Amino acid sequence: MTKPALAPRPKDGENDGIDIESIFNAMATAIVVVDADDAIAYVNSAGEQFLQGGAEYLQGRQLDEMLPFDSKLFSLIRQVRKEGLAVSEYGVTLESPRIGRHLVNLQAAPLLDTPNAVALTLQQWSIADKIDRQLTHRGAARSVTALASMLAHEVKNPLSGIRGAAQLLEQNATPDDRGLTTLIREEADRICDLVDRMDVFSDSGPLQRDAVNIHQVLDRVMQLAKNGFGRHLRYNPIFDPSLPPVLGHRDQLVQVFLNLIKNAAEAAPSVGGEITLETAYQQGVRFTVPGTGSRIHLPLRVSIIDNGGGIPDDIMSCLFDPFVTSKPQGSGLGLALVAKIIGDHGGVIECDSTPKRTEFRVMLPMAEKTRATEAEEGTP
Repeated sequence: MTKPALAPRPKDGENDGIDIESIFNAMATAIVVVDADDAIAYVNSAGEQFLQGGAEYLQGRQLDEMLPFDSKLFSLIRQVRKEGLAVSEYGVTLESPRIGRHLVNLQAAPLLDTPNAVALTLQQWSIADKIDRQLTHRGAARSVTALASMLAHEVKNPLSGIRGAAQLLEQNATPDDRGLTTLIREEADRICDLVDRMDVFSDSGPLQRDAVNIHQVLDRVMQLAKNGFGRHLRYNPIFDPSLPPVLGHRDQLVQVFLNLIKNAAEAAPSVGGEITLETAYQQGVRFTVPGTGSRIHLPLRVSIIDNGGGIPDDIMSCLFDPFVTSKPQGSGLGLALVAKIIGDHGGVIECDSTPKRTEFRVMLPMAEKTRATEAEEGTP
């Protein structure tokens, strides 16, 4: 198959003899051009790496050999052909056995000189993008922390006065009025219970962290799930036994993963439901915290994966914000609390969701002794 013309090669003496294709091959963004039949007509070097094949092998092959036909990428191609305009989609998950799993920003544009041909650019999300999302989650958790403190001081105190006044009135009230005073007391108690639930977000000083075996934490949470809310599910632990200890607070980590597994159990189907718990070592995940000079190394990854229906697209961008939930009876505080605890640990939490596969990934630091050993060994 002949490649579509991308641009005329510069004449001798122009642009020092650099042609357009050499520029495309130097770009880190994957560029793929498909013809009217969705066959690959051109791919740059980054596109070869993304699609896991050389240009000679890829050219002429159908794009649906590389990606599932129901991928978001194909709906963008159809939209471009229908409207004749460039379209973009951000934060799209592309996954197949061939290319693996990638979170990308997609752009699709028509090639005006080649009918129905579409040029695709696929820019993979960097760790900086992921950290930016995590900092947003932490900001949301801090908002809940401030709200919890406000509720504790500004709501519970006057409620105590209201409840006490209702008790005094009840002593001399008629039987008809006693029902009203009882209602006042019960409603005051209900509001206090809600405030107490929010109190888990309040700051309680510096977090005391120690070396924690993350597999012991996950085993405990898994046993709680098997004997309670998730007894109808199948569990698939994929643990790396060589992982070093996590630097964290054991009880709070139990709370985090119990919450995540409970959400996964509620999302998984009642028949054929499955939850996978996976641990792995991720070398090279480091970032500098804004406002400080410290670099945090987050090499320990824990994934909780379910085969439920997935998270609605309209709440994915604000999933860790308080009071955001897709459950009819949910409070929307569970994932906000998870984000706060992981943030207090200096970690990162992410979520990717498609139908029949939702994954929450938690990245955590190693215990101090292990990090000191790493520094002595000269790990960059």
